[in-house]
Amino acid sequence: MEVLEKAQKMLEKYPLCNHCLGRQFAFLGYELDNQKRGEVLKILLAMKGHQLALKGEKEGFSLLRILAVNASSCMAAKILKKLRKRARKRKECCLCHGQFESINELVGLSLKELEAYEYATFLVGVELPTEIEEKEDEFRAEFQVKHGESMRNNLSHDIGKEISKITQKPVDYKKPNVVILVNPFIQKVKLKANPLYIAGRYRKLVRGIPQSRWICVECGGKGCLRCNWTGKMYQESVEELIAGPTLDRTAGEEASFHVAGREDVDARMLGRGRPFVMEVKKPKRRLINVHDLTGAINSQAQGKVKVLNLRFGDRDTVRRLKKSETGEKIYRAVVQFDRNLTEIELETLEKRLTRAMVRQQTPLRVLHRRADKVREKYIYEAKVKRLSPNRAEIRVHCEGGLYIKELITGDEGRTDPNITDIVSARAESLELDVLNVIRRGG
Repeated sequence: MEVLEKAQKMLEKYPLCNHCLGRQFAFLGYELDNQKRGEVLKILLAMKGHQLALKGEKEGFSLLRILAVNASSCMAAKILKKLRKRARKRKECCLCHGQFESINELVGLSLKELEAYEYATFLVGVELPTEIEEKEDEFRAEFQVKHGESMRNNLSHDIGKEISKITQKPVDYKKPNVVILVNPFIQKVKLKANPLYIAGRYRKLVRGIPQSRWICVECGGKGCLRCNWTGKMYQESVEELIAGPTLDRTAGEEASFHVAGREDVDARMLGRGRPFVMEVKKPKRRLINVHDLTGAINSQAQGKVKVLNLRFGDRDTVRRLKKSETGEKIYRAVVQFDRNLTEIELETLEKRLTRAMVRQQTPLRVLHRRADKVREKYIYEAKVKRLSPNRAEIRVHCEGGLYIKELITGDEGRTDPNITDIVSARAESLELDVLNVIRRGG
């Protein structure tokens, strides 16, 4: 069936506006929008009807009446009037019910919602009632529409085009800053601000601060005597020290802290710092200066935490960060033994740990939150330096995920080999620092 013949069949059975007729053939031809495409089809059909009517053929008069009623064609109505024929009242489009005529109102509502947000790119999403989508599916099936565009896409494109023209900001189909959700049938617009991702590294320069907010185990965050009615086991965390100034500057609702691994509360994170991504949810401001944010975080942290190399990221940055959790780490531990050690014992310890494969069952202290299984972690190199007769500094370059405290104590035999067993002297960690986090791929 040819295009013009199919368009005529559609109009003979259903009233259709220019947009809804044109979009049934949206992927045929170039440099035409659907409204213009539908208008052209109706003009050609009106010309066909006029030609037949001038020959006195009833088919021509019938086609003109159909166009005047179901196509709301002014041309067809004028032709009938000149031929002294009457046309019935126009009918509303059976698919969109005239919603394409309200695009300007929807654009206005969208611009009003956008006033509260900073953004560089946007995307328009369209919500349609189920019965409208079902009607469209039935229509497309009935006429075997193969080159058409959905109402959802057509509305999204037309509204987006107008907003872009006014704001001078582009539509981004992959990673928009904001998504405008439009329901034309109830004239409702709501805005969804996509997360803002800020990546960097942090150094934790003091002990006694957890990496993330630690909810009180007694009250579950409600507040009790044990937590001094704060709902937290620790009053500060790396997460909160970074998130506070970040939320202030972005006017975000909340933040999620994504990190490559973690250090214990009593361990420092030194060197180049640990990679992290702060995900700010529903930010109203995103065109912020990361250099100024760096200064604000470091100033408010008062020497407890320092952030470095802040930059903007995206969801892929978080995925890469999670993959890098198994990268390499370098630790420094001050170990105390329950007796004095000889030089030979310290040399033996260094040799036994270097290039060792450690079988480590989930430590007892984290068994409540991690699966109980055995993990194998490789130690690339170990360096042992005496500090006193019964103390030594041990530097370990190993795979990420190795529990250093358990490597020192043995954790009741759950870690093998371990320092306590190698020197046959009970060992414990007095100080633990992470000196470097080496991400795979840079």
